[in-house]
Amino acid sequence: MSSKKVFIDGRAGTTGLRIAQRLSERWDIELVTLAEEERKDPVRRAWAMNQSDAVFLCLPDDAAREAVTLLHNPDTVLLDASTAHRTQTGWAYGFPELGPDYMQAVKTGKRVAVPGCHASGFVALVHPLVMSGLLSPDSLLSAFSLTGYSGGGKKMIAQYEDGGRDRALDAPRIYGVGQTHKHLPEMTKICGLHIPPLFSPIVADYYSGMLVTVPLHASQTAGGAEKIRDVYRSLYTGPMVKYVDAFEENGFYSGNALSGRDVMEVTVAGNEDRITLMARFDNLGKGASGAAIECMNIAFGLSPETGLVL
Repeated sequence: MSSKKVFIDGRAGTTGLRIAQRLSERWDIELVTLAEEERKDPVRRAWAMNQSDAVFLCLPDDAAREAVTLLHNPDTVLLDASTAHRTQTGWAYGFPELGPDYMQAVKTGKRVAVPGCHASGFVALVHPLVMSGLLSPDSLLSAFSLTGYSGGGKKMIAQYEDGGRDRALDAPRIYGVGQTHKHLPEMTKICGLHIPPLFSPIVADYYSGMLVTVPLHASQTAGGAEKIRDVYRSLYTGPMVKYVDAFEENGFYSGNALSGRDVMEVTVAGNEDRITLMARFDNLGKGASGAAIECMNIAFGLSPETGLVL
C-alpha cells in the first residue's frame, strides 16, 4: 500500500506534537511539513492542505474555522481537534465507539470533529444510557473531571514546570466555576440531554491523564447499576474503549494511570442506592491526539488502533 500524505496545521501545540510523534513512527504516513517561517502563511498552508490525504487542525477555534476555508480538495479528510465544529451539522463526531452510525460517519465523512477531552469521558458514560432509555434526556446530571496540566496547553505546562512557580499550583485547582466551560454544548448535544450538566473540571499537578466521574442516584435510572454495566459491556469491547469491572487501587482511583496510552477504560462503582460512573484515559490520548489518529485510521480503511499505544 502506498503511503498517505498528512499535514498537521498547528503542529507546535501539545495535540499536534503528539500526533506528529505517533505518525512519524509509521511507514504508511508521509508527513507534509512547512518551514518555521511558513507556518502561519495561508498560501503555504493551503498548498500543504490541498495536496494531503488528511489534515489535522490543532488550532484555536477561530483559526480552525479560517483554516477550513483554505481546503478545496474534496478527497481530503479534515480532522478538527478544536471546539469549533463539534456541534455543527455536516461534521461527523469522532467517537466511533458510540455506535454503528458514528463509526460510519467517521468512515465516510470528509469532515470529522475530534471530541473534547473532558467531553470524551462524559459522552462515553452518558450517551449510551440516554440512547438505551436508562437515563431520561431531562435528567439533572453533574460531572467531575480530573485532568493533568498538559490539558491547558503550552502556557499551563510552562507554569507547572517552572521551578519558581506559585505555591497554588501544588494543590488541585477547580475551574470553570461559572458553568460556561466550552465543552458543555458538546456534552449536552451529543448525549441528547435537554439540560446541560453541572460540570466541575479540576486540574492537578501531574502531566497527563484524566478521570471523569458522573454520580447518579439509582432512582434516576431505569434498572440501576447492573443494567448500566450490561450496556457498557455490550458497547465497549475494545480495542480503544473497553468496559472493565473495576480499576480500584486500594480504595483510590488514579487520574494518570493511563498516561501515555490511547485507550479508555469505563467502569461502574457504588452501591444499590448511589452509583458512580467512571471513565479513565489520557487527555492527550483518547482525549485528543489518539482519538484524532483513530478517526484518520478509520477514514483510511485501517484498524482504529493502527500506530497507537494500547
